[in-house]
Amino acid sequence: MKHIKLIFALCAFLALLPISIYAQNQAVIDIKAVVVDGSNEPVKGALVKSKTVDASAITDESGAFSIKVPGNSILEISATGYKTLVVVAAEGLDAVILESDVELVQLAFRKANKGDLMGGVSVLNSSDLIRKSYTTNPIDGMVTELGGFNSNSIWGMGDFLIVVDGIPRDLNDVRTTEIEQITLLKGAGAVALYGTHAANGVLLISTKRGYITEQKVDVRVNTGLNQPKRFPKYLNSYDYITLYTEARINDGILITSREIDSLATFVPGRNTYRYPEMDLYSSEFLRSAYNRSDITTEIYGGDKNARYYTNIGFMRQGSLLNFGEGANGYDQRFNIKGNVDVNLNSWLSAGVDAGAVFSEGRGPRINYWEQAATIRPNQFSPLLPISMIDMSNDTNRFLVENTDFLIDGKYVLSGPKLEMVNPIADVYGAGYNKAIDRQFLFNTNIDADMSSIIPGLAFRTRIGIDYNTNYNQGYRYTYQVLQPKWETVDGLDRITELVPIGTSNKSNEELISNSNYQQLIYFSGQFDYKRTFNDRHNLFSMLVANGYQYSTSGVYQKTTNTNLGYYLGYNYMNRYYADFNSSLMYTTKLAPGNHTALSPVLSLGWRISEEAFMEGVSAVDNLKLTSNIGRIYSDLSIEQHYMYSSIYRYRNTNWYSWAAEMGIDVTSAIRGANPELEAPYRDELSVGVETTLFNRLIDLDANYFSIKNAGGIVLANNFFPNYLQTGWPASSFVPYINYNEERRTGFDFNLRLNRTLGNVDWIFGLAGTFYDTEVLKRGEVYKYTYQEREGRPIDAVWGLQSAGFFADKQDILNSPKQFGNLMPGDIKYVDQNNDGVITNEDEIYLGKGGWFGAPNTLGVNVTAKWKNFTFFAQGVGQWGSYGIKNRTTDWVFGQRKYSDVVKNRWANYTHPVTGEVVDTRATATYPRLTTDNGDNNFRVSDFWYINTNRFDISRIQLTYQLPQTLLGSSFVKNIEVYLAGSNLITIAPEREYLETNVGQAPQMRFYNFGITAAF
Repeated sequence: MKHIKLIFALCAFLALLPISIYAQNQAVIDIKAVVVDGSNEPVKGALVKSKTVDASAITDESGAFSIKVPGNSILEISATGYKTLVVVAAEGLDAVILESDVELVQLAFRKANKGDLMGGVSVLNSSDLIRKSYTTNPIDGMVTELGGFNSNSIWGMGDFLIVVDGIPRDLNDVRTTEIEQITLLKGAGAVALYGTHAANGVLLISTKRGYITEQKVDVRVNTGLNQPKRFPKYLNSYDYITLYTEARINDGILITSREIDSLATFVPGRNTYRYPEMDLYSSEFLRSAYNRSDITTEIYGGDKNARYYTNIGFMRQGSLLNFGEGANGYDQRFNIKGNVDVNLNSWLSAGVDAGAVFSEGRGPRINYWEQAATIRPNQFSPLLPISMIDMSNDTNRFLVENTDFLIDGKYVLSGPKLEMVNPIADVYGAGYNKAIDRQFLFNTNIDADMSSIIPGLAFRTRIGIDYNTNYNQGYRYTYQVLQPKWETVDGLDRITELVPIGTSNKSNEELISNSNYQQLIYFSGQFDYKRTFNDRHNLFSMLVANGYQYSTSGVYQKTTNTNLGYYLGYNYMNRYYADFNSSLMYTTKLAPGNHTALSPVLSLGWRISEEAFMEGVSAVDNLKLTSNIGRIYSDLSIEQHYMYSSIYRYRNTNWYSWAAEMGIDVTSAIRGANPELEAPYRDELSVGVETTLFNRLIDLDANYFSIKNAGGIVLANNFFPNYLQTGWPASSFVPYINYNEERRTGFDFNLRLNRTLGNVDWIFGLAGTFYDTEVLKRGEVYKYTYQEREGRPIDAVWGLQSAGFFADKQDILNSPKQFGNLMPGDIKYVDQNNDGVITNEDEIYLGKGGWFGAPNTLGVNVTAKWKNFTFFAQGVGQWGSYGIKNRTTDWVFGQRKYSDVVKNRWANYTHPVTGEVVDTRATATYPRLTTDNGDNNFRVSDFWYINTNRFDISRIQLTYQLPQTLLGSSFVKNIEVYLAGSNLITIAPEREYLETNVGQAPQMRFYNFGITAAF
């Protein structure tokens, strides 16, 4: 609350400060300057208008203007084809650079005007978005901005290729502040040139570069708190022991009188050191929140000969644990990246990019969250208070005084024998681990304008080398725990005897382990030919060779991608378009003769709004139709190398002949050969429409797609005679073949509304993705038609159909045979084939699993700008898929920790302590408790089905920009402050379940405050 009050006070101060300052430099000054574009060419006819007084001017042929205004006045400079610029009138203002209003979009190996895109492409200006919505995740919020993307996939196709500045890289290699533009390549025509590894779409990230301007420095400081959304709910010791006793009764285990006496001791108000009550999610072990802070400095500028950009950043965040080595835990990252673009002469230019990222994370050696989900509350007490130890016992006193781990001067470590996991003692005494990661990224490009040889010809090449190494560094200690012997002395609980378990050893030897490296080598070279004939015929052609090789330690076979691509694009007066994209794939995963495959794609476009019959339609600013048809070959789904070859194994097993007295060595067949095995492919037909209506009030971009993935590789045992394989001894001559087929159909859209209402500028955006999938062919044969995968979704969930609980033993006898030792309160399943036995053959289709993300995604974003305030909000809705509740908090059996779901269990017994009859049969929503493996109840069925529909308010930010009149002509050009919250609210039928992580760190809300300044 103190920090919030301080922030609001600061905002109020900054908002009111201009009122308290007397008008500065009110003397009229004569501004004489020139207006130029990014190429240092003069801009003729630009309007220069004062926002302070009634004065204006127009630039002449040389881009020059003169205007007399009071000092520190605000000048607005605008020109057709350029973005409007606001500057402060001050002595020394002699040149102004306007940025082109034609938005260039980075595509595969080229840039194109946004208005000339051929469908299946969405673009996000990340540098503009970050001003009103700062986030640390490069793709956070993209769902609300780019149709076709749902975080897990593009058009539901699975893992996509990430390309950063033309080179395949990981998202962790780039920070949000570095990004200039994000392009989502969805359609076949957009991805074809990237070849085989781009078959599932491409996320193309372009980072910032320097441009012609005086040196500028931007600084951003951000700090905030991560707060857990929710923890799993587990039972306390009394409830756990009570219900575990019930589970034993259910299993027919006799409860002894000693156990009954022990049960009676676990009552509220007891001594929790003697009768443990361990809650690993309590404030005793966890903070309520932890800090995350970062600072970024960007330095850029240049002239027509050289431009530069540098990004330097540091981030550090704490740990949720508040004890032992957990309290010392942190994650931090330092990055420095930069690029230089140089014009070597009139026809040759070059660019160099280099970067280094140093990451480090420190924490205890144990996975605390995994153990928090497994250690039962009554299992042991991790700490013993010295005040309860009988120190008159010399042995006790010696053990306490010589312990290496005296906690807060009041406790000693306790727990089970060392072979059992003790998360509390481990965090205190087992040492710590540092995960260290070092990344080095380098790429360079050379561009040659060869127009002197052939008009319109250019050559470009790019080389990239990335190297990453990571290892663990730290100390591993052993520690001693003291097991207590409790007695009641004079009515008080006392530890009369301590038994040491294990030995303590704080070794000074540093441990280095888990050393790994990854290396990427990339190359591309291309010839471009671009000409315009008769001011009507626009032609662009490109021949590209590109490839990369990725190697990692411990993996013998390197990942290789090599392609030869060709692009031919033509448009007539930006009205009629025809593009041809193709790539010749080369893969080492297939047999000689099938190493290559050609992927052709044809794209057509028609800008209807340029036709004569549209001249009278004033409501339509722009209307363009596009279509793509083509095939993309890919080896992404080929899981291994040499799947086309046969495998024979010597001494696979010892076989015995009918007369043999001992085993004989053999060579057995494991798999047959298929040298004709081919690469799977993606066939696509897509249609797009983009339009701008009512003087740019409405912008809409939408795509319909139909994709067939065919030639999927399968080991189709059912398609070959059974004499080609044997069950025992295992032997097979069956090869892999191309067979499986799947289809994805759907549409996506981006809708943007721009409107000024009163003094508020509004932007309302919608981005949606809706798709369906279907299995067309599967290399499987099922006995019953209801089990056939063909005609079902690709992400179909298959399981048993439940029919309530068994009421009694007679109900069990009258029902089909099921799994394990059935008892009343177990789940009853439907016998689909009426054979009297429940098996896997009774599994049916239950619904979509959402393996590639929710099939229906709708993102919404709202921007409201009033004076110097900007409000921004994002929300994401996802629906249409289901899940199975199979986490350890749901499937509770054996010795597992009990969560609160078991309170709704089926029960019918008499309590061994109170004599109470417990009967929940009429209200039970959970099966009976058991100490066995729960083989019948805990398997995939509709009983555990969960609706995953949700709507998340993912981000809200309020930004305030200090008035330019306040800054005047100082070296500070702009200051903005903002308050924001991320991952805020989830609205869902199963909200608690969806917000709860089990066995891993909790989901976090993030509240932050930041300041940006431009110098």
